[in-house]
Amino acid sequence: MIAIGLGCRKGCGSEAVIRLVRRALATAGCSDARASLFTHVDKRDEMGLVEAARTLGLTLNFLDANVLRLASNRAATRSMRVMQLFGLPSIAETAALAGAGPNAMLILPRMSEGGASCAIAATERI
Repeated sequence: MIAIGLGCRKGCGSEAVIRLVRRALATAGCSDARASLFTHVDKRDEMGLVEAARTLGLTLNFLDANVLRLASNRAATRSMRVMQLFGLPSIAETAALAGAGPNAMLILPRMSEGGASCAIAATERI
């Protein structure tokens, strides 16, 4: 199983999220892998994420900020905006890493498009 971490700007549409997740899966070469989506609990009201998860047929899990902080030292990229707002280097990367577990590593660092960001992590190379 792989963990797909998601972040987004307020009001980001589901089309942008769906397009980005599909691109990320193809780029990582894991389009056929079992996957779940993970994000920050503060994103629970972002309907674009909820609708994208429904369309993609994937479970969307909301993680507490403390859980994401535990994975933050393994993040590969840093966003000053996300640091100021959430105290995390990247919501997408920390969510993917936390979702995949304590021994997980990024197989695709954060990529962004259309107001959405996405990263993929797994406990072993796919």
